[in-house]
Amino acid sequence: MSEKTPVDFWFDPLCPWAWMTSRWVLEVEKVRDIEVRWHLMSLAVLNEPKLDELPEEYRELLETKAWGPVRVVIAAQQEHGAEVLGDLYTALGTRFHNQGEGPTKEAVAAALDEVGLPASLLDHWDSTPYEAELRASHKEGIEKVGQDVGTPVIAVPGADGEQIAFFGPVVTPAPKGEDAAKLWDGTLLVASVPGFYEIKRSRSQGPDFSNL
Repeated sequence: MSEKTPVDFWFDPLCPWAWMTSRWVLEVEKVRDIEVRWHLMSLAVLNEPKLDELPEEYRELLETKAWGPVRVVIAAQQEHGAEVLGDLYTALGTRFHNQGEGPTKEAVAAALDEVGLPASLLDHWDSTPYEAELRASHKEGIEKVGQDVGTPVIAVPGADGEQIAFFGPVVTPAPKGEDAAKLWDGTLLVASVPGFYEIKRSRSQGPDFSNL
């Protein structure tokens, strides 16, 4: 049997669109021979250079709600291994997005408890000694795809062994079954074309979590 194709996925648990894409790629894992490897990125870090240019509401979101969750997640990774990230992200995203709790400290505490991680990880909410590791994980993903994107970033092996990285796809609701597979196949196809950069249209609806 052939080895599964590694798919590296960078996420910030704050982002509802990354959450949708993550549920899609887990569906792809059921119907294509891939294995998802989770990594952390940070919308707060990404937007640091342009914070003063952002709309006030979004700037406030980044300053007050974006740092705590990623600090806790990077601490979980550093202290308990990268293998905890997938289940922790699922527990966080379900609470933040599906259940509408938002990125609160209480939601993070419940997620830690659900996956069997210690509540002491919440001590990293306001500051963490793993700041360098957080920024390094973010940098690894964003350098593969470029600065003019958000989360998620996905990287897969190309035909020549070099990774092909792309932002997105941004999709709602998350496709299931063969629809998920077709989107995956098509995404890989266009991403593999030299010189291809972007397909885009205006979003006419927000994230739909009803089938998650």
